[in-house]
Amino acid sequence: MRRINAIPTSARLGRRSLIAAAALGAFGRHGFVTPAEAAATMIRWLHLEVNPQILKIWNAAAVEFHAQHPDSEVRLQFLENEAFKAKLPTLLQSPDAPSMFYSWGGGVMRAQIETGALRPVQMDDAWKARLNPAALSAFTSDGKIWGAPHQMALMDVYYNKTLFKKAGVAAEQIRTWDDLLAAAKALKAAGITPIAVGGGDKWPIMHWWAYLVVRAGGRQALDDAKAGRNGGFTAAPFVEAGRLLKQLADLQPFQPGYLGATFPQMLGTFGDGRAAMMLSFSGSYARQAHAAADGKGIAHDDLGLFAFPGVAGGKGLPTDTMGGMNAWLVSHTAPPKTDAFLNLLTSLKYQVETAATGIYMPSVPAANSAITDTLLQQPAAELAKSTYHQNYFDQDLGPDVGRVLNDQTTALVAGSITAEGVAKQIEEAWKLSH
Repeated sequence: MRRINAIPTSARLGRRSLIAAAALGAFGRHGFVTPAEAAATMIRWLHLEVNPQILKIWNAAAVEFHAQHPDSEVRLQFLENEAFKAKLPTLLQSPDAPSMFYSWGGGVMRAQIETGALRPVQMDDAWKARLNPAALSAFTSDGKIWGAPHQMALMDVYYNKTLFKKAGVAAEQIRTWDDLLAAAKALKAAGITPIAVGGGDKWPIMHWWAYLVVRAGGRQALDDAKAGRNGGFTAAPFVEAGRLLKQLADLQPFQPGYLGATFPQMLGTFGDGRAAMMLSFSGSYARQAHAAADGKGIAHDDLGLFAFPGVAGGKGLPTDTMGGMNAWLVSHTAPPKTDAFLNLLTSLKYQVETAATGIYMPSVPAANSAITDTLLQQPAAELAKSTYHQNYFDQDLGPDVGRVLNDQTTALVAGSITAEGVAKQIEEAWKLSH
């Protein structure tokens, strides 16, 4: 699964490609350059951002840094998502390697550390203290910090209030997996498709399984599996997650043709009111609206969300969460002043400005007060109280295991593999990749 701006990276941007063209037209083919004609220090900043609001904030940070360090220049360089993934390994070995670049963390970051492509971020105590501890932890390895977190995302269940009311379902009463199953049955009885998923892209189904693992086993389950303890990925929480997901699948709760549906089509199904729920990322209000046939989707006041339900007997805490954490990594050839620029970029000032756009949730909790959208305030509050924030599984476990994970969990829902079979396949993939 591939993510952009806390969206899984296998999620396709669709209309955002048009924004990218506008952004490149506004800021130049290679991105914004600070006014210095020549600089002793060049900080090359490789990113995937296409939203003009965010680019405006970043450009302001680059200008401010140049004012503070006249001998330094910050150059923003844009690559589209797929091009970024394809070209980054080569770029990191070239004389024009980026000084800092976008990362989803997880297995890819660990591989970059092992190959010597990165250097740690030199972060003082004040900088560390203002960051979300879970985000900081996600980019810490072997006692060193390898990335400066800049945004976070949380997976929640979004629901259509009108359809819930029609079926007599109360979202505030969905606290357990059994509650969710009961809600799906009530919706079906009312002639409403309970859930929209994107089986064609596979990872939208995988997220259901992954969150069930978090609820069934908590942090310890994944730590043990990675370390090969207690049967690895064939341990009870992973099998239980598959069993519970198959319970849901057996209700046939998904939209017609869901196995071929892409993530944008999933959003469109939900935004058109053709399904009552979807498991998606922070900020999905705008995404479902853009994907809807009328370009408007579900009205803001008609859209609600609730935390992923708990599992009976599960070891995960209700305050354990799952979602994305994005950061800027620093290449091994980056100039020392790259760290100073990252400190400025992730300062409270720029995190507040980012939060105020309503596009992302900041990595600095103190900036949450700038969030005015109620559909972002709730996940921001959940993250602020999170006892453990799990990165997306297919990012955390690396691309090789991630592909197997996505394929097999989708096959489980389709009925072509058992819960035990899924766990075995993931364990085998983990062993092969390690």
